This record gives sequence, C-alpha cells and structure tokens, in this order.
Amino acid sequence: MDFEDIKSIVELMNKNSISEFEMEKEDFKIKLRRGAEGYTATTSEGGPYLLTPPLQPLPQQVAAAPPAAENPAPQTANDNVISSPMIGTFYSAPSPDAATYVEVGTEVDPETVVCIIEAMKVMNEIKAETKGVITEIVAPNAKPVEFGQPLFKVRPL
Repeated sequence: MDFEDIKSIVELMNKNSISEFEMEKEDFKIKLRRGAEGYTATTSEGGPYLLTPPLQPLPQQVAAAPPAAENPAPQTANDNVISSPMIGTFYSAPSPDAATYVEVGTEVDPETVVCIIEAMKVMNEIKAETKGVITEIVAPNAKPVEFGQPLFKVRPL
C-alpha cells in the first residue's frame, strides 16, 4: 500500500464522517483513527504516525426525519431496535429506483431484509433478526451510519 492509497482512504473517511478504519491484507496491516490531533496510523511496520495536520471540527449534521406514514404504527416503550452491525452507508432500497425494503407498519420476521449497508463497496443485506412490526425508520437514506447506531424500531409480535 502506498501513500496515495492511504490518502484516498483518509479522503473517504472525511467524506463519510468515519472516525476509524482498519485493514489487514496478507502481511500488511493498517489502522487509521481520526481524533482532535489529526489522523494517526498504526501499521505492521510500527507507528503511530501523524498523517495530516489537525482537522477542523466537523459541522453538526442534523438528520431529516423520515416522512410520516399515512397510517403509522403506534410506538410503545417495549419497541426493539435494529442497530447497524457495521460502519457504512445506509440504503433503504436495493437501488435508487426500487421500492424500499420495509416501511412503517411492515411486519417483519428474523429473516426479512430491512436495508442494505454499503461498506468498502460491498452491499451487505441487513436482516431484522426479530419478529414484529416496524414502528419507526430512524436512519436517513443514503447517509453514513456508525456501528451500533439505531436503524429501525420494531414492536414485537
């Protein structure tokens, strides 16, 4: 891996508000972490190394609430949360012109695909892993999500 590859990864991290990146390939390993001091990298050759000057704080991003459904399912305090199992970009449909996987009021079972998370150019189907009815779509479409971030709320059946 050369400097240009690392620079490209740093640019992707900036663009998608990702704070940590780790990759292992054959006998090479790199871990990038963004903090107040800038980026630090730990590689299989040693480290850490300071890669860039300190970053300016990112502006606060306010996620737009998803549009309200015509007949929203009532929310309860017992709702389960479907959380993101990885860092990536959340997509509610398999393609821009396709229908969404689920909407508020959709009944799901553990094998129902509820969304896709794109991570490193790989589209990962995310399953509900619970039985219930979708009461809220928390994550905005085509926006970055973090590991553990709530994506959906589900009322158990």
